[in-house]
Amino acid sequence: MYTQKIGVLAILGILPMVSSAHHNVGANFDPSTTKELEGEITNILWRNPHIAFTLGVKDNTGRQTEWNIETHSLSIMRRMDVAEPFVAVGDTVKVAGWPARRDQGMFANNMLLPSGEEFVFTFSPKPADLRWSDRLWGTNERWFAEGGNTSASERGIFRIWSTTFSAKAQAVPSEAARTGFLNLRDYPLTTEARALQKTFDPITDDPLLNCGLKGMPGIMNNPYPMEFVDRGDTIEMRIEEYDTIRIIHMNDQTVLEPEPSIYGHSTGYWDDETLVVQTSHNNWGHFQGRGIRTSSDISFIEQFTPTRDGSRLEYQLIVADPATFTEPVELKKAWVWLPDVTVEPYNCITD
Repeated sequence: MYTQKIGVLAILGILPMVSSAHHNVGANFDPSTTKELEGEITNILWRNPHIAFTLGVKDNTGRQTEWNIETHSLSIMRRMDVAEPFVAVGDTVKVAGWPARRDQGMFANNMLLPSGEEFVFTFSPKPADLRWSDRLWGTNERWFAEGGNTSASERGIFRIWSTTFSAKAQAVPSEAARTGFLNLRDYPLTTEARALQKTFDPITDDPLLNCGLKGMPGIMNNPYPMEFVDRGDTIEMRIEEYDTIRIIHMNDQTVLEPEPSIYGHSTGYWDDETLVVQTSHNNWGHFQGRGIRTSSDISFIEQFTPTRDGSRLEYQLIVADPATFTEPVELKKAWVWLPDVTVEPYNCITD
């Protein structure tokens, strides 16, 4: 297991997928420019969907300007064993990151702490990533777990599963899925869907702004823990992001006309150890929330298969929507079982 001490999440290849859970970082900040600031922390918002700091920065005349510093979520920090703030109001810190495209803001990539340690907001920092110190702070042990625990294979899917960004743990044929997310480099969009995607404005059209809920299939493309709970005639899927609960109706339960919802109506059955879930009546209207719109005819088939030793959960998602895709889209990923991980309250708070 890779246990080098490092900082929080933001590697350029994975950042767009993580940030899309809440808003488009590239639309709000300029990744082509890095700016440095030094000042006193005057406020801390330790919360989801994004942790934020206010930094009082003085110019040469002593005039102070307030900068809004933003970074990743509290849920990400918890996976790093950082459940509480690592700085306090009154601390003087240095921050480097991408300046906001509007207003006095920044997306933090580096922070020099009063201790002299540096918080580097990247997955796999190299010495060149350190700007001011030779001491990195933080841990990525859970995020890069190369395998799950094998001590309780008899539990099947009924446990808490964790995303890992280890390519070894993902071990799925799809290159895109090795990142730990459900993404393809390109999608087989219809002419109409591709034209509609070009009109998408992340500033005004992002459905996740201001803690907007994430529906299917986007909610399955999140990096936070999820749990399967056996309720008898139903299986409850508890997902930390947005405190989501999906209900899977078992035992051939039928509803004459299910009420459409952002998660849709899901029915399931067992194929040996694999849970197969079929979902329809979805009205979220988005694929991942980044410009691909979907129709009310969209449907999903999911397969959740625990490995024989119980350490890993393999996932396949097939999406069909003739109005959006010229052919069904197949996506794959895997989770691992880390017994010390829990599903925590998300409690998304708007700005």
